[in-house]
Amino acid sequence: MTGNDGLQAAGRRSLVDAAIEQLREQLSAGAWPVGSKIPSEHELAERMRVGRNTVREAIRVLAHAGMLVSRQGEGTFVRSTSDPAAVLRGVQRSGVRDVLEVRAALEAEAARLAAVRHTPQDIARMRSALAREAEVLAAHPERAGREATVEHDLEFHTAVVEAAHNPALTEVYRYFGASVRESMRAAFGDHEMPEVVIATHEALVAAIESGDPERAEAACRALLAEPTAAVEQLLAAIAARK
Repeated sequence: MTGNDGLQAAGRRSLVDAAIEQLREQLSAGAWPVGSKIPSEHELAERMRVGRNTVREAIRVLAHAGMLVSRQGEGTFVRSTSDPAAVLRGVQRSGVRDVLEVRAALEAEAARLAAVRHTPQDIARMRSALAREAEVLAAHPERAGREATVEHDLEFHTAVVEAAHNPALTEVYRYFGASVRESMRAAFGDHEMPEVVIATHEALVAAIESGDPERAEAACRALLAEPTAAVEQLLAAIAARK
């Protein structure tokens, strides 16, 4: 049975999941424009033939996802018609090269912004992460020791991005950074990737500290050139074996 605006009865499967999916579909289809108030819990419960508690939980989940926002005493309003979770699921299905290219674009822009927005504390944080990474490399010169540098390297790159002082960029990068690392480990194994070169990282810090956006972007791209080339070679080798 279907309501006037296409909301279907939930059926016997998980009622909350069904309610979430139906509301998400209605939002994505533009049933309620951004900024508009959605129907009351009571009305939605009647349309979907579920309890008000089920509707309330579905609204809470979609509010957490950023699609809805509840205002005390006013009701629930549409914040976005696109589901960020769907975007992230799409990223997870992307290839290593695809995600690495997006990460490189984010880091390059972050480096440009960091050149004009960084604070002394930002520079100190980058250098601290590099110092710890250099200590690990010195203590474990064998390739197997590279595993121990992963967290310090991620800390360094995150410090560069956060030096741009753009919260939205930081959050997007955090996801892509973790996704790239996990994808590479799963697909190739750490031993396939090149060693960390401290000198190129130091050059990036110096470029950011100089305050020159173009120099900072160039230094960032130079730093990322080797791992990007390594991924290209690995993908070509895999393709050749098929």
